[in-house]
Amino acid sequence: DIKAMLIISPIPAFDDNYIWMFHSPDSRNVYVVDPGDAKSVQQVLDERQLNLSGILITHHHFDHTGGIKELTRDKNIPVYGPDNKNIDGITNTLQDGDTINLDGNLFNIAATPGHTLDHIAYFTVTGERGHPALFCGDTLFAGGCGRLFEGTAEQMYVSLSRLAALPGDTRVYCAHEYTQANLKFAQAVEPENRILKEYVEEAAERRSENQPTVPSTLQKELETNPFLRSNQPDVIKA
Repeated sequence: DIKAMLIISPIPAFDDNYIWMFHSPDSRNVYVVDPGDAKSVQQVLDERQLNLSGILITHHHFDHTGGIKELTRDKNIPVYGPDNKNIDGITNTLQDGDTINLDGNLFNIAATPGHTLDHIAYFTVTGERGHPALFCGDTLFAGGCGRLFEGTAEQMYVSLSRLAALPGDTRVYCAHEYTQANLKFAQAVEPENRILKEYVEEAAERRSENQPTVPSTLQKELETNPFLRSNQPDVIKA
């Protein structure tokens, strides 16, 4: 049984948001994650002649939900997301532990409160090139984690610990280009971390070429992200 696979690409929006788009290699039906801006998405759909099959939402912030209405207008497009009445347009509400099947790709849903109380993440083992994929919104970032707007530090710690337990080769598709600022903080915490130093150089190079620094991998985050390394001596000292 050959596993399905996905092609995953970022659609940049606003100053530093990424709207992730994915589809099976043999399909023109695409899904988008956190479409804060309908125009950016529509442009890509039109240019590449793709059909929007569904929308996945991680949390209620407007830069993640603002495009739902326009993208689904007069269309029967499922919108998956947390059970939050404040998000206009969700058709399929999801809870921790739910599974959804999108074109033969199974996604597991994890509640990841912290940044917001309604935050959820989507995980599939059938991501790009056989690597698992994690769409984690504003919970885990490359080099950092989301600011606590609604949840407690304890909640965020539990959420990050759950994500940290996923396979090391999981690709981390977070929703913002915050990597360089995050890594600056990480280096202040662990100035001796050699892998972190390489990560900083790699991120700088990618940004100088106007390329995204994401996706990261969970393994890389476990080796460099202070919020996943709270058990390391240097991190504890800091």
